[in-house]
Amino acid sequence: MDFKNLFAERIGGRSFGFAKAYKMEKIKQSKRRAMEHFPERRFLDMGIGEPDEMADQSVLDALHKAAQKRENRVYADNGGSLLKETVAKYMHTLYDVDLDSQREIVHCIGAKSALSYLPACFINPGDMVGITQPGYPILGQHVRFLGGEIFEIPLLAKNHYLPDLDSIPNDVAKKMKLLALNYPHNPTGAVATVSFFRKAVEWAFQNEVILVNDAAYAALVHDDLKPLSLLSIQGAKEVAIEIHSMSKAFNMTGWRLGWVCGQEEIIKAFSFVKDYSDSGQFLAIQEAACTALSQPEITRRTAQKYARRWKNIASVLGEKGIIVSPAKAGFFLYTSAPKWVRSRHEESLSFSSAEVCALWLLEALGIVCVPWDETEPALRFSMTFDATSAAEETAFYEELKQRLAPYQFGF
Repeated sequence: MDFKNLFAERIGGRSFGFAKAYKMEKIKQSKRRAMEHFPERRFLDMGIGEPDEMADQSVLDALHKAAQKRENRVYADNGGSLLKETVAKYMHTLYDVDLDSQREIVHCIGAKSALSYLPACFINPGDMVGITQPGYPILGQHVRFLGGEIFEIPLLAKNHYLPDLDSIPNDVAKKMKLLALNYPHNPTGAVATVSFFRKAVEWAFQNEVILVNDAAYAALVHDDLKPLSLLSIQGAKEVAIEIHSMSKAFNMTGWRLGWVCGQEEIIKAFSFVKDYSDSGQFLAIQEAACTALSQPEITRRTAQKYARRWKNIASVLGEKGIIVSPAKAGFFLYTSAPKWVRSRHEESLSFSSAEVCALWLLEALGIVCVPWDETEPALRFSMTFDATSAAEETAFYEELKQRLAPYQFGF
């Protein structure tokens, strides 16, 4: 049977398999190939961005205990009152946001699943969604799956990687149903300001557009910066929802748990779609997450580690003239992509794109990063590299410095 005749056009139809791969999967594939070619090499992996630590021991213990409970064996569906109540307290304590635990909060099996379900709540063929570029591609891809249209808003260094909402044409704004934000931002590390969020809320009211903020990195702020939620802005709960995650702030990536909170009717619509899409996350995982959420010191300790690593890697790259964009949250370091490289014994090599540069770094130096060519060519380095002690961190910095030492980069 020729299965290509059966594939949906949304995934490429007969061309399925030749379409551009999901960025993170492409990086993983490139790394696997490089490891096959250079089996003895140690790779300095600052690519995908998965926390390098286990969940806190208290959380592991809570999971073990909760998994023994007979009542936790059942489908969670959209329930789990303990998690909802704990999230409501957490949002109030950390962000000064008051939420009704039963009507304005629903859990999700990670932020990625939430972003993939949301378009089904609102998008008909031809409907428009605004997304920022560069950015996390999941919501936009599902909009396309449903026949919706995407309007890309470039994030530029000169605007501190915040979208210029005034640049959106009026006719486009009037066609939009959703505007997707992601602050603190992946990949740039930029944070939103109160004034920007206020402007976004005002803009959403004026244009009757729903705001969606992916806040997966919101708690991981650097240098005593106060965490900021879009929902803390006056009026935001009338027009916005926010997606939070246990993955990054509590080192619980593989546990797949987060929550969507905000405007009640949107939460109701999301819950309806979710009911037809999954049966909820294991209640024992939800219970263990409550143990984590009651310990903000876990997040503070993790954020301090990422801030320290960011400063050290930025220093190493800066010595080679690589321009680093300031970051105040999360664990990504974002740089302009070099246009060429040369060493004393080799002719200069030009890079036609950030992707070509990243591939050279991987194959020539064993340095793994993620390229972004959507607006200004750039490279993203994750501070989640594997180092379990201060000595190992120092060794990582020194090894990175030694591998870059013979080369000069041009911009």
